[in-house]
Amino acid sequence: MSAATEFSPAKLNLFLAVTGRRPDGYHDLVSVVAPLRWGDELAAAPGAGTRDTLECADPAVPRGEANLVLRAAAAFRAAGGQGPALHFTLTKRIPPGAGLGGGSSNAVAALRLCQAHATAPLAPAALAALAAGIGADCSLFLAPGPVVMRGRGERISALPAAAAGRLRGRPVVVFKPDFGIATAWAYGRLASAPNGTLPAAAAEARLQSWLESAWAPAEALLFNSLEAPAFGKFPALPLLLAQLRRAFGLSPRMTGSGSACFLLLPQTGGPDTPAVIAAIRSAWGPSTLVVETALA
Repeated sequence: MSAATEFSPAKLNLFLAVTGRRPDGYHDLVSVVAPLRWGDELAAAPGAGTRDTLECADPAVPRGEANLVLRAAAAFRAAGGQGPALHFTLTKRIPPGAGLGGGSSNAVAALRLCQAHATAPLAPAALAALAAGIGADCSLFLAPGPVVMRGRGERISALPAAAAGRLRGRPVVVFKPDFGIATAWAYGRLASAPNGTLPAAAAEARLQSWLESAWAPAEALLFNSLEAPAFGKFPALPLLLAQLRRAFGLSPRMTGSGSACFLLLPQTGGPDTPAVIAAIRSAWGPSTLVVETALA
């Protein structure tokens, strides 16, 4: 069988309300998540040996069992998916510690590639259960377009078509400083803060209000519970976001647990994008990752 390639998109949390801590140590949340038209690529072809292998030019990407690509492939085989051992080649663009879901997206791309090469593929429900077990963000990457995540991230529902239409294709600039934020640290700091979470009823009401307001723009949806702990530790984030609000009238936010941030650009008109990017690089330095893309 020949090689196959899967696009592995980054994601943005447009709305992320952490509603409480669960007995299993995870947190419950309500989140509207949209994939991007930018991300990684994962290719796979039958390997020469009996074990799945991974190749990546990025030295920061782990090669062993810690890598979610190989963990996903192992889980696929443990669940009964049959097929040849695969050699994966990962073209990495999504940085770690960004809140962009790169590892989870890679895992789902690996599951799709295992399924494509399988002599005995898994049922769609079994594949979905595997994704949910690998990581909290994995399930969302099985769905096309914007979704609502609930629970610890394993409960996925599509946005109503009209609401999704307000998001799809929206131009966006994603930018990340040269430091990352560990997800476990961000959630731990949130859990230790008084009134750090948003009650589930309030989160659902806020989301429902946006869904029912047919003309409410995407900007009216934006919210992130994890900004407070991140901004308290890393003041460079809120300082730049405030500067962009004042200078350009935009609504920049942080995605996930950070450190990546984003701003939605108007479909027409609005500020000069090169000027916005220049302001970001001036504040955070030339090593800042800046990507112009769109919501998928």
